[in-house]
Amino acid sequence: MSEPVQVVVVVDDEVPLVQLVTRYLEREGYRVYPAHEGHQALEVIERVEPDVIVLDLMLPGVDGLEIARQVRTFSDAYILMLTAKADEVDRIVGLSVGADDYLTKPFSPRELVARVQAMLRRPRVDRDEPPTGVRRFGGLEIDSGAREVHVDEELVDLTRIEFDLLDTLSREPRVVFSLEQLLDRVWGSSEYRDGHVVAVHVANLRGKLGDDPDDARYVRTVRGVGYRMGEP
Repeated sequence: MSEPVQVVVVVDDEVPLVQLVTRYLEREGYRVYPAHEGHQALEVIERVEPDVIVLDLMLPGVDGLEIARQVRTFSDAYILMLTAKADEVDRIVGLSVGADDYLTKPFSPRELVARVQAMLRRPRVDRDEPPTGVRRFGGLEIDSGAREVHVDEELVDLTRIEFDLLDTLSREPRVVFSLEQLLDRVWGSSEYRDGHVVAVHVANLRGKLGDDPDDARYVRTVRGVGYRMGEP
């Protein structure tokens, strides 16, 4: 039986850009649905249930940040945020509302396609490895099989990327992972990316876990190297 066609929604008010990106994605076999403003985008996303959303930050009406916030209430689709601004604050804000990755305009359509492909082809962390039960780090419990995380017995709502980041670190708690290693394992590729995307997601993850970055119990920074888990 053939694999189901993966669905991408492309949201941008620049119609020629959407048409160009759509052509490149369709060549790779994706089913693509365009949208050009916020309300339309939300309607399309709810209707077609995409695997990936390519989402412009600056849109008329409902902007990309608000769309990302609303999408995260009903969808776990990957979100690739597009921004015309090189200002890092915009990137960080976009990721903090649930975007998984970002791309700054102008960009190569081939690069965008490569980002989408990397996200969709990456396996769940060690998918072929049987679940190892619940891992505990003080009040933190990680259940890989159920993809659930609890802190002090309270369920914590994580995005797919946040869970996979925590799952990767907790499977080898004595290992310090570099930014490049985490990009390869969690995002599918370190190509075209810098370490800021990891740092932002670590900050978001710590916030949800109630982990103080200056005295981290769970996700610890090893300066000049990367991140590792705290002691079980």
